[in-house]
Parts: sequence; structure tokens; C-alpha cells
Amino acid sequence: MENCKKILILGGGYAGIAAAKKLAKQYKKRKDINITLIDKHPFHTLMTELHEVAGHRVEPDSVRVPFTKIFGGGKVNVVLDTIINIDFEKHTASSAEKNYEYDYLVLGSGAEPEFFGVPGVKENAFSLWSFDDAMKIRHHINDVFEKAIAEQNAEKRKAMFTFVVAGAGFTGIEMAGELIEWRDVMCEKWLVDKSEVRIIVVEAMADILPIFEEDLRGKIEHYMLQKGCEIMTGTPITGSEPGKVLIKNGEPIETGTFIWTAGISGSNFAETLDLSKGPFGKNPADPNAKNRRGRLMVSDTMQSIDHKNVFAAGDNIWFLENNKPLPQIVETAMQTGETAAYNIAAAIDGTDAKKFTSNYHGFMVSVGGKYAVSNAMNIKLSGFFAIAVKHLVNLHYLIGIAGINQCWEYIKHEFLDMQHGRSLLRGFAAYKTRGYWLLPLRLWLGLMWVMEGVNKIGEGWLAWKTGTKSAWMFSSGVTQNSFASKAASAAEEIVFETAGDTAGFVFESAGDAGFVFETAGEAVGTVIDAASSVSAAAEAVSSASTTIADAASTASSAAADVVSAASGAVSDAAGAASRTFGEFWDLTKPVFNPNGSVATWFRTTFMDNILFHLPFEMFQLIVVLAEIGIGLALFGGLFTWWAAAASIVMCIVFTLSGMFAWNQVWFVFAAFLMLGGAGRAFGLDCWVVPFFKKKWNGTLFARKRYFYFDDPSKK
Repeated sequence: MENCKKILILGGGYAGIAAAKKLAKQYKKRKDINITLIDKHPFHTLMTELHEVAGHRVEPDSVRVPFTKIFGGGKVNVVLDTIINIDFEKHTASSAEKNYEYDYLVLGSGAEPEFFGVPGVKENAFSLWSFDDAMKIRHHINDVFEKAIAEQNAEKRKAMFTFVVAGAGFTGIEMAGELIEWRDVMCEKWLVDKSEVRIIVVEAMADILPIFEEDLRGKIEHYMLQKGCEIMTGTPITGSEPGKVLIKNGEPIETGTFIWTAGISGSNFAETLDLSKGPFGKNPADPNAKNRRGRLMVSDTMQSIDHKNVFAAGDNIWFLENNKPLPQIVETAMQTGETAAYNIAAAIDGTDAKKFTSNYHGFMVSVGGKYAVSNAMNIKLSGFFAIAVKHLVNLHYLIGIAGINQCWEYIKHEFLDMQHGRSLLRGFAAYKTRGYWLLPLRLWLGLMWVMEGVNKIGEGWLAWKTGTKSAWMFSSGVTQNSFASKAASAAEEIVFETAGDTAGFVFESAGDAGFVFETAGEAVGTVIDAASSVSAAAEAVSSASTTIADAASTASSAAADVVSAASGAVSDAAGAASRTFGEFWDLTKPVFNPNGSVATWFRTTFMDNILFHLPFEMFQLIVVLAEIGIGLALFGGLFTWWAAAASIVMCIVFTLSGMFAWNQVWFVFAAFLMLGGAGRAFGLDCWVVPFFKKKWNGTLFARKRYFYFDDPSKK
């Protein structure tokens, strides 16, 4: 397209995502704006959670958000490639195979570990600044632990069971916290005494977490010491050798695991670019200041000071605010990315640019999955509430970039799938019931719903000629319409007209019947004479029966006295038992009284005003078919989730109508169990659900609104 503006974003980190999302929203209806994001990975990494993967707390996918989820239905075109050079004069970025033209460029290449030239550290230490780094540490810890328990040499075993973390900033403390929890799990698994395992944090500065207030630092330090972690502050690391960490004024630490988190710089890629870098000195004009590696100098609009159509954001920028360089943290990356996007849009639309002003909301750090401290919005928290705030912050970020679907994935990873109780909820939400144990309940629940429908058929719910059978669900005096009402009204006129003619004929004919009644009178006289003779005989029989009755009365009276005495004793005993063992809860009574306030409100609000308009034939047919349909679906394990959801809705309606008794409420709780995928165990959902999921997840509607299940699919 001619005159199409091409925006190229390099890097899918926090800054790149923020810029791409803002630009996509700004220009979602503009076909003359092309937005391309290039990254070497197909996913966005949650850098703040890498320690959880390294420490084997969560599965690797928990920190990876596929770009297909973030941009699947939007305007951003994601390209997987590695850019190796940029020609700022020709406005092109090149990889080994392709050239990408741009009108506006956003550099968000991130940062890399800074080793400060300490000898041997880069060669002998693990870093924690990428997904690959986290996976290397994860596998190494498992391997070294299993090898250590089989090691017979005491010195080697001691070194292998020693874990050293260099740096007591956010990453170092959080990594040490994960090691503390993973130590406990592994020691329990392999029957190793926890005292054998050493976890050491080495920090050159006098305090840990210098960005925090002293009281919060004290809480973190106390918690870690209590868990058996060693903290060595004021101890610079002078070098590293295989299996050793060299420290100033101290004996080398023999270790099998050395993790370096002591600093970060810009990126090597940014360092190769022909752009001005930030100086070490605070004064950018100082000619003696050395370049800050990989941190690009930008103006307050996030534009490169060398090219006005080149913007930078995130960890690879150098910008002084209040005479201090911006910290390399997530909020800086997101806010600078949004500023860059805003000012690109301003350049395209010819509006005023916006100057960057930071708006930090606070800081938080976790020590494993059960403890944290935070100072967010000037509110200091520790323990349960602090770690709850951290989860809320993560959920807020995820819903912004990938919708509710990704939030659900996060909840599953952090709580529902968490092993060894390493979460805020410990192990209370993690245990799962096998689907085959739910099979008998699913079959029984399905059978009960089928029988509910069949019983209604037996009660005449489909015998519409006999009238409505659902009138009890509506208020007194409220009568549903009927499909047959109009036809019945017309038929009624015909019937009454015909009945009138017939009645006239009958009464006319009745006048001629007088002769018959006269003849019958003579016959009645003869019968009365015969009856007089019978009366005389009856008097004799009556006399004899009186004598017999007197005798029987005497015997009956005596028997009654005996029965009365016995029943009195039984009644007294039953009364005492009733007071002691009386029915505490009549489970046959409705949950809500049909004439009570709840049932009356539901009836007058929903039944009388909404469902009243349905002809009773249709209403009764829907109820019967729904019950039988739910039952058959549950019985066959077909669309079990939907059948269970419909079951819950039906139960709520019946309960609020005053129909369901307490001993029927189990329907609801059984249906909730069915929501967990019970149909995939010996059910048709094993084949049907994956098929329909794939079809639905591939639709533009689902991808654009993040309304898919699991991961999006191709069209």
C-alpha cells in the first residue's frame, strides 16, 4: 500500500509488548499503518518470575506467554528472526536472510548480565537473565543433588551440597528463596538431613536489598536466616575457579553451584549499533566519561539523540531523571515503551509529543512461594498479604497483554498445579481427583436427570390436552398461555350453539313423557304394600340382635380397658424417645418454602414476568427435554461441562421455586464435580472436546478477544 507507515519493534520484552499493544490499539482501524514485532523467540518471557522456574517451583510454560496469545487476532505482525544489523540511513534492519524496512523503529533489545570484569565468573557461574538461563539452573540443581547423595567422598559431597548466590538484589534474594524451598523438597525425597545443604548469599554491599527500607530488609533477612540460609554482606567476590568462589579477605567457598545475579547492563546488540551510549559519569557532556555498555542515550521523548525516527525503551536505554539513571526494572520498561509508542503516534498524526515522567508504584520481593515483603503505594506489607499483592500485580499485567485466559493459566500454575505446597495456599488447592473415580457419580447423576424427565412425562407434562402441569411454579391467578387457547375458543362457540339446539329438542321430547310417569306411579303403589309385610319380619330380627349386642358390649368394654393401659405405656415411652432422638432436620422439606419470601420473589420476578409468556406446552416440553438431554449427555460423557453447567442452572431454578428438597441438593454439588473434565474419563469428550476446541480457538473472534481455551489454533 502506498504511503503506508511501517513501524518496526525489535524485542518482545516488557518494553516491546507495551509499545506494540499501545500502537495496535491506536491504529486498529488504520490500514495504512503496519506494525511488525521481531523477536528470536515465539514467546514473551515473564522475567520477574524466572527464579520460580530455576528453583523448580513452577513448570516452564508458566513464564512464557506465546505471541500468538498476545497478538493472535490483532494488528501486530510477529516475525521470528534475529536482527544483526541496522542501517539508520536507509531505514532497514537486517537479519541473516531478510531486510525489514521501517519508517519508525523501536529498540527494546533488553539487557544482559554484567560481570564487572571479575576473573572467571562468566566462565564458572550460572546467570539468571533469560528463559534458557533458568532452565540450565533447574536441570543442574536436580543433577547435582542426585549425584551428591551418591558421593562417598565427604569433601566432595559437602561442596556439591553448597549453593552460592552472588548478589543480594531482587534476583539474588528471590533465587535464594527458591533454593531454600527446593532444598527442603529434595532432602525429604532423598532422605538427606537439611543441615548438610548450605545456601549462601554473598553481597559486596553492607546490606541486602538496598532499595528497601530498613524494617523490610530486616524482615527478609530474619526469615532467610531462620530457614537456614547464610548471608555474607560486605564480602566482594574477587574471582571464580571451577568449583570455587573467591572472596575478599576470606577462604574460598567450595561449591557445586554458583549463580551470579550481581548486576546487569545493556545488551550486546545495542552495543554494536552506531548510536550514542550513556556515560558512566552523571554528566553526559563529560568528555572523559566512558560509554555505558549497551545503554542507548535517549531524550525525554524516548527518541535517540542521533535519529528522530528511532526510539528506544526498556533496559537498553540511558536516561537521567532527577539526575539519576532510570532503574532497569519492569515498570521502567513498560512506561518507556508506552511513551515511545505515544510519540511515534504523535509524529504520524502531527500532534504534540509527550515527555517521559516515571510513575513507580513500589517494590516487592518474594522469598519462595510463601513469604514476601512489599512497599506498594506506600503501604508496607509482609508475609501472606505481600505475596498476595505480588500475585495481583502479575494478574493485572497478564490480563492487559493476553486477557482472562492467560490469567487462568497463571492461577493454575501458581495455585492449582503447584506441587509440594510451595504456594500462598500451600497444598490446599493442588490435589486432583482422577477422572475414573468420578465415573460412577457421573453415570448416577445422568440417570437421575433422565428419570426426572421420564417421571414428568408419566405425570402428564406432555399430555397437553389434560391442561397445564406447571401452574404451581407461577403465582395464584397467573395462567400461562396455550397453543390451543384460540382453537379452543372457536370450538367453544360451536359447541354451545350445537348444545342449545340439542337441549331444545330434549325438553320438547320430555313433554311427551308424562304418560310414562303416570304408569310408573301405579307400579310404585304395589311395591309399598309388599314392603309392609317385610317390616313386620324386621321387627323380630331387631329384638334378637339387641340381646346379642348387650353381651358383646360387656366383653368389648373389658378388652378396651386392657388396650388403653398398654397404649398409655407405649405412648409415654415414645414421647420420651421423641424428645431424645427426635428428627433434627427434615430433609424432605423444600430448601425454600414455596410460600416464603425467597420463592415468592423468584416466582413474581422471573416466572410471572418472563416465563409466563411461554405457552405452557412449550415450557413443559423444554423442561422435559432439558432434563433428559442433561442426563443423556452426562451418561455418555458428551459436552459434560455444558451439561453440568445446565444442571446447576436447572437446580437453582427448581430450588428458588420451592421445588427442591434438601435431600436433592446433592445434584448441585455433583454437577460442580463434573465441571472438571469428568467426561474425558470413559466418555465421548475424550474425542469431541479437543476437536471443537481446535475449531473454536482458530476463529478470529476467539483470538482477537482472548476468548479461547488453552492455546489459540491456526485458522
